[in-house]
Amino acid sequence: MTDIVLASGSRSRREILERAGIPFRVMRPDVDEDALKLQLTEKSPADLAIALAEAKGLSLDLPGAIVIGADQVMEFEGQPFDKPGSMDELRSRLLDMAGKPHHLRGGVILVRNGSVIERIRETSTLWMRNVSRSEVDSYLETVGEDVLSTVGGYMLEGLGVRLFDRVDGDFFSILGLPLFPVLRVLRREGAIPW
Repeated sequence: MTDIVLASGSRSRREILERAGIPFRVMRPDVDEDALKLQLTEKSPADLAIALAEAKGLSLDLPGAIVIGADQVMEFEGQPFDKPGSMDELRSRLLDMAGKPHHLRGGVILVRNGSVIERIRETSTLWMRNVSRSEVDSYLETVGEDVLSTVGGYMLEGLGVRLFDRVDGDFFSILGLPLFPVLRVLRREGAIPW
């Protein structure tokens, strides 16, 4: 059986693969994301996501293994956003996004023997309800600082879903890993039997 390695510290990505019954292990990529983002400021949010995913996937030299590198960039009003740095920053961001759409630009790279075998790009569009400050405060008080680990500052798989009116896109992609295309590649490469 082929060794499958997730080059990510994301709990959400790990849970997606676990729930799909994929045998894998996690190794943190050797990538300074902040430094890389500074070098890639001219890239679009979609290109930035795929470049970060590629850097993660190629950072691990594991002969024979399939390495999955993934990243996601939130785009709001044409600007890329990183994970919020504080609850105050998140509160302000959620209030700015109230009643408006934003995009999650995802990139996934699958690497084998130092070569990219697949690049996957996914875009999801989410329309936030016109939430009030008291609703945002209540949400943040309920979910706590765990939401700071997500690029959008919400967890759509939990209470965060109540902030939205509509979502266009694949649910798994919104959570950070477009599972269906990843499964297709793993089957094609003989890493999973079905």
